[in-house]
Amino acid sequence: MAHTLTDEQEEVLRKHAEALASFGRRVRAVGAGQWEAPTPCTEWTVRDLVNHLTVEQLWVPPIMDGATVEEIGDRFDGDQLGNDPVGAWRRAATAAREAFTRPGALDTVAHLAAGDTRAVDYCSQMTMDAAVHTWDLARATGGDTRLAPELVAFCRREVEPCVDQLAATGLFAPQVDVPGDADEQTRLLALLGRQA
Repeated sequence: MAHTLTDEQEEVLRKHAEALASFGRRVRAVGAGQWEAPTPCTEWTVRDLVNHLTVEQLWVPPIMDGATVEEIGDRFDGDQLGNDPVGAWRRAATAAREAFTRPGALDTVAHLAAGDTRAVDYCSQMTMDAAVHTWDLARATGGDTRLAPELVAFCRREVEPCVDQLAATGLFAPQVDVPGDADEQTRLLALLGRQA
């Protein structure tokens, strides 16, 4: 019998596909001399940023197979891009996508560092992270910084309820004030400490 997705799961998977594709387009557009360029993530170069997102994707298959953070350990520490950053990203993103889209995958629980989390929420978090880092990468390389409006709206819904918790992690810069007529993307970025 075919597995039926809920409306929530269908939406998350659609947005996840868009976020991965969007980031992938920016990765392919990185110029040969841009890999060491700075990014809005002040600790990271372009290569560091792409490696970070690649590593996040590498974690997905074992997490979705039921592994814990402790079991995975340092398996994906360090540089995972090697001599083929674009290929490394593509392979990792493809494997992550396959793990999330397996029948029944989003009905499971992911054992994350923050605690047990619905797999559909884990996929949502990964979607938001990829979308925001798409902007970071485009900004760093002079590319197209516009995100799909429906992806922006989805990410805002994800971020707004937990913006204080995100700020408390120290992983994001403080919120940025924006004018009252700011567009949706500018508001999303501001929530995560980015100035459009």
